[in-house]
Amino acid sequence: MDALLEAARDACENAYVPYSEYAVGAAIETADGSVYVGCNVENANFSNTLHAEGVAIAEAVADGHREFARLVVSAAARDGVTPCGRCRQTLAEFCAEEFPVYCDTGDGLREYALGELLPDTITPETLGVEE
Repeated sequence: MDALLEAARDACENAYVPYSEYAVGAAIETADGSVYVGCNVENANFSNTLHAEGVAIAEAVADGHREFARLVVSAAARDGVTPCGRCRQTLAEFCAEEFPVYCDTGDGLREYALGELLPDTITPETLGVEE
C-alpha cells in the first residue's frame, strides 16, 4: 500500500491547478498489479478540467485494463479528500461496490468501499443494457 500512496502523492506534485490551487493525485492498481497515476489538470473553462482519478482510469483503460484492485487519492492538503461524484461514477463503470478507495489523511489512509461513496449507482442494468 505504501508504494501506491507514494505514487498518488508523486502524481499530486504534477497537478496543474492555477485556479483552485488544490492539487490532487491518484494511483489506481489494476487486477494484474499494474499501477496508473493521474493528477488534476485545470482549465480556464472549468468544465474542461480533468480530475486525477479520471486521468488514472483513462490511462489504464487506454492500455487495455478493465479490472481494478484499489485506488488511492491524495491531495496536497492531505485532508482525506474523496473522489467527486463524476469520478465515483467513472469508477463504478469498472468496479464493484466493494472496490476499496483509500484517501490520504496525511497520517494514514481512510478506507471506503465504492458502494459506500456512491450508493444506487447508474449501471448498465439501470440503462437496460446487458453486459
